[in-house]
Amino acid sequence: MNAIENLAVNSIRILSADAIQKANSGHPGLPLGCAAAAYELWAHHMNHNPANPSWANRDRFILSGGHGSMLLYSLLHLFGYGLTKEDLMNFRQLGSLTPGHPEYGHTVGVEATTGPLGAGMGMAVGMAIAEKHLASVFNKENYPVVDHYTFVLGGDGCMMEGISSEAFSLAGTLGLGKLIVLYDSNQISIEGSTDIAFRENVQERMKAFGFQTITVEDGIGMAIEAAKAETERPSFITIKTQIGYGCPAKQGKASAHGEPLGEENVKALRENLGWPYEEPFFVPQEVYEHYSRLAEEKAEAEAAWNVMFAAYCGEYPEMEALWDQYH
Repeated sequence: MNAIENLAVNSIRILSADAIQKANSGHPGLPLGCAAAAYELWAHHMNHNPANPSWANRDRFILSGGHGSMLLYSLLHLFGYGLTKEDLMNFRQLGSLTPGHPEYGHTVGVEATTGPLGAGMGMAVGMAIAEKHLASVFNKENYPVVDHYTFVLGGDGCMMEGISSEAFSLAGTLGLGKLIVLYDSNQISIEGSTDIAFRENVQERMKAFGFQTITVEDGIGMAIEAAKAETERPSFITIKTQIGYGCPAKQGKASAHGEPLGEENVKALRENLGWPYEEPFFVPQEVYEHYSRLAEEKAEAEAAWNVMFAAYCGEYPEMEALWDQYH
């Protein structure tokens, strides 16, 4: 990861820690631990267009671990989805666009209302089923007008819940090759080590459901591409993370899960990450420019799709009429 990308990732961590500290409430552990993986996904592997969040063929991203909402809000802010710095400063405040858990229809770019652990996994399976069904209805030779992935990120708590097992069993049975699950595996829950409630081999469980399983310590990008290359099965990527990454007193500990880091620990986080800016919520202009360039590149994917879709409608006017009925 080069210098600007390192800054881009740490911007997610700093914004998350600052917002949670200002609110004096929230869950910093997931945003700090998952920032690098989420950045890699959004920047280099996910088709989305911040200029048109409702593009029909965008890839979907669901944060099943909805308590880690500042990860998502930081991404939406930095990529230019319309969330302002003031919105981040109002995290968890009544009526704000940044509630404690993401809410679909309330905040632009949020694909699903999440919070109850495991529920986002079920919704992701539903979205992947919808993609496969719509593709079977609308796609014609040389016209893959429905062709997108569903990515879902959740942690140990999501994997403990019964709903995730039920949903994943169905996903494997249906061969949902465009479903990619990112498992934030840090072995820590709010009560402490996951061993107190959760000891099975999760990867073997997912294999039994019919998933391709991949485990990474680093190099999430290659894992995502391997998941995309598997078209017959859904994929399950275990990412070995550290909860509260970057905060010396909290990293790898249960206390990082569900409470603000504390003023001194936020300061230590900045020092440990080599973040030279003391002002809360400050992100250097070069980082915003980097994200802006990424967003412009993302717009190209929709532009190419729009050209294809126009040709598709010209050749299949009856399908265009059906498409309008569906939408």
